[in-house]
Amino acid sequence: MIEKTTENIDIQENRLVELSPDLLNTLLKDHTTSREGEQCNIFWATSDYEHLGDGYEYHSPILPELITGKNGNVVMPRVMKHKTTQTARSREMAEVFTPSWICNAQNNLIDEAWFDRKDVFNKEITTDDGTNTWQVNEERITFPEGKTWKDYVRENRMEITCGEAPYLVSRYDTTTGDFIPVERRIGLLDRKLRVISENTATSGEWLEAAQDAYKSIYAYEWQGDSLLLAREALLFSFIEYYRSKFGKDPQLKSVNYIGYIISWNVWQMDGLKGVVPNSCGERRELVADLFGTTETVSQCEGCLKNNIRKHNGTYCIIKDWRATDKATGKKGKRIRFIDLIK
Repeated sequence: MIEKTTENIDIQENRLVELSPDLLNTLLKDHTTSREGEQCNIFWATSDYEHLGDGYEYHSPILPELITGKNGNVVMPRVMKHKTTQTARSREMAEVFTPSWICNAQNNLIDEAWFDRKDVFNKEITTDDGTNTWQVNEERITFPEGKTWKDYVRENRMEITCGEAPYLVSRYDTTTGDFIPVERRIGLLDRKLRVISENTATSGEWLEAAQDAYKSIYAYEWQGDSLLLAREALLFSFIEYYRSKFGKDPQLKSVNYIGYIISWNVWQMDGLKGVVPNSCGERRELVADLFGTTETVSQCEGCLKNNIRKHNGTYCIIKDWRATDKATGKKGKRIRFIDLIK
C-alpha cells in the first residue's frame, strides 16, 4: 500500500517515460492545434518558468526534455511550489485550490441529485478538534429504480478551470499535500471507478467500463503546468484503481489508451472565450487594388463585443466519444467546445 506522504504527490515525468516512451508525449499533446503527422503540445501559458531559460517562455510548448531527466522536478503540484509563486498565481490567474473536504461536499450534492438520496458514498463529519472530513460508506453502492451502475459510469461530468483536477480525482489534498488512499477518494471519477470495481469481476469487464468512465469525464485549464498535472493525476488514478482491484498493474496498452482519452478530454482553453489561450488578436492583411496594396488591420470581434462565437482565435476541439464521425464512420466525433453551449 502507498503510504501517506507528500513524496507520493510529486508525480515525476520520469516515471511516465519509464512506463512508456510515448506516454508522456501523449499527455503533452494538444489535439486542437495538432495536425496529421505533426504533433503540437500544450504550452506553458505562465511566466513562472522563464528564469530557467530557452524553452520555458510563456508561449513555448512543453517538451519532454524540459521536464524529464535532470529536469524531472520542474513541474510540481501547487502545494510544493514556493509560497511567493502560489501568491502570484492566485493574484494574476485567480488560481485557488480547494480542500478535499469541500470538493467532497460539493460532489456529494451532485450525487444526491442523481441518486435522490444523501450520503451515498460517504458522510460528511466534523471531528472534535474542528477538522472537516468524511466517513466512507463501506457498503456496496445501490442504485435507484430505473438507473443502473452503467448509467452512473457513463453520466457526463465536467470540471471547469480544473487546475490539478481535485474535483475529478483526489489522489492528494491539493491544499495540504496529504496523500489519500484509494478507498477514501472522493472525486467524480473516483466514484465511477469505485462503482466499476464493485460491479465487475474480470479485467476485461473492468477495463471496458473504465474506458467509458474516462470518456465521460471532461475538464479544461489555462495554464499548461497545471493541465499536465491534472492529466497525470487521472492517468495514475487508473493504474492505482486497477492495482487495488486486481493486485497487479494494468497492461501498457491499456494505460496508453487511457492516456489517449485523457489527452482529448482534459484540454487547454481560455474558458471565457472557448479558444486556445492568447490566440485572439490583431489580424493584418494585404489587400490589392488599382493603386497597389493596402494593409488592413482588424481586431477580434469576439473580444470587442464579448461574443463567444465571434473570436478570431483558435476554437478548441474536443471529442464526443458516443457520436459517429461521418468522415470515418467510427465512434468519436470531433466537435468545437463552444458548439455544446446553447
